[in-house]
Amino acid sequence: QVQLVESGGGLVQAGGSLRLSCAASGSTLSISVMGWYRQAPGKQRELVATITPGGSTNVADYVKGRFTISRDNAKNTVYLQMNSLKPEDTAVYYCNAQSYTLSWGQGTQVTVSS
Repeated sequence: QVQLVESGGGLVQAGGSLRLSCAASGSTLSISVMGWYRQAPGKQRELVATITPGGSTNVADYVKGRFTISRDNAKNTVYLQMNSLKPEDTAVYYCNAQSYTLSWGQGTQVTVSS
């Protein structure tokens, strides 16, 4: 089983930056794809970005050019660098990891003020 803990969320003004981290523990050798999702109030959870163990990424169009996903396999950690933040980026951000099952973190709140 894989446990995930996110950190790095907070309150930032529009145009600012934040870096989210997600550390995995447990059966980390079984992890393949890791990703970030977000859920705004009253909306469905949506994909932000995913990354394979080899570093191939898939980034949603609505954050492409502003957000970057990266991964440190030695530290079992995935990162989300968020630049040029907009108020519509306000959401709870979750990381997940695909292993024998799909595991989710508890989420970290990102609030972007205008």
